Amino acid sequence: GKNEYDLLVIGGGSGGLACAKEAAQFGRKVAVLDYVEPSPQGTKWGLGGTCVNVGCIPKKLMHQAALLGSALKDAQHYGWNIAQPVHHTWSVMAQAVQNHVKSLNWGHRVQLQDKKVKYFNMKGSFSDPHTIRGLTKAGKETIVTAENIVIATGGRPRYPMHIAGALEYGITSDDLFWLKESPGKTLTPFVFNVSLECAGFLTGIGLDTTVMMRSIPLRGFDQQMASLVTEHMECYGTKFLKRCFPTKVEKLEGNRLQVTWKNTDLGTEETDCFDTVMWAVGK
Repeated sequence: GKNEYDLLVIGGGSGGLACAKEAAQFGRKVAVLDYVEPSPQGTKWGLGGTCVNVGCIPKKLMHQAALLGSALKDAQHYGWNIAQPVHHTWSVMAQAVQNHVKSLNWGHRVQLQDKKVKYFNMKGSFSDPHTIRGLTKAGKETIVTAENIVIATGGRPRYPMHIAGALEYGITSDDLFWLKESPGKTLTPFVFNVSLECAGFLTGIGLDTTVMMRSIPLRGFDQQMASLVTEHMECYGTKFLKRCFPTKVEKLEGNRLQVTWKNTDLGTEETDCFDTVMWAVGK
């Protein structure tokens, strides 16, 4: 029989939403399926994909918080009477960031409605080339058919499953942006762009932050620029454990995490305690 939609998009991130809205403007009957599988730590969010919820938007807002803190420290040298030391409250920042993200989630839903794009908050799977089986969080099933189906599901951070305790006790950037309370003393092993970005604003708001680097920073990037980035971060207080890699994460009393790593330069095994371990292993 006739398909229900001309176009069905699976994934409500930047690509999926743009595709759906453009198609609708050409008069096509369009639907979007979007569902966020909770992270291993239980974090979930709304429509808009990585950029809106756990990427560009919250990251830039938290960087802005760090930059404002730096400006406040500098302000006294330019005549502003600001009491020192300046103190940052994570929960206030987190609430503001999360409220802004939720407003964007709602805005995307309104845009789809205005363009007459049907939105399904469901996880989709193929039954045949033109049929998608959608499942809600509650397990309710809906069958949707479409002439054309676009997959725009993006990706999620990975856990280093070969490291004992990584999944049980670690978080990823998916979780960091939705924490209600401060992550405290934080370790981010592996030097990818997300780990450096997060370490930068965590240091900027006054948290004890360490980046663990197995070999070179930002592999695949221009190394002169990568070195400038890491040297700049060190000058501003981010700690770097160089030529080290983690082997184990254990939970201690009081919810602190003991991380064991190997120092390849010295051939030694070392440990330290952190409040949060954030994996940034790529998508």
